[in-house]
Amino acid sequence: MVVRIRLRLGPETQSGARSRQLLLAAASLMTPIALMAWALGIWRLAAGMKWTGEFAITQGFFSHWQVWCAVAIVVQFAAFLLSRLAGSPDKSQDAALS
Repeated sequence: MVVRIRLRLGPETQSGARSRQLLLAAASLMTPIALMAWALGIWRLAAGMKWTGEFAITQGFFSHWQVWCAVAIVVQFAAFLLSRLAGSPDKSQDAALS
């Protein structure tokens, strides 16, 4: 005996579209944050080699260039994961938007 279960994919609910928009918004805001972290890491590295003036944070955990580069990598990777999690809308929704 073979039992087949058919699941219908109904239209996406409003909350699903809303959560997709929020995920994409968060991902798009994280990229500039990662860029700023890269800039701070490069500034700290250049300040250590006496290429620029003194770095704004002279003591503590965030006074090292490795920390800023690691923060940039983690934030950009999180933005990538959020955009992948949001996915792309169905083809039927793409046609409706055009």
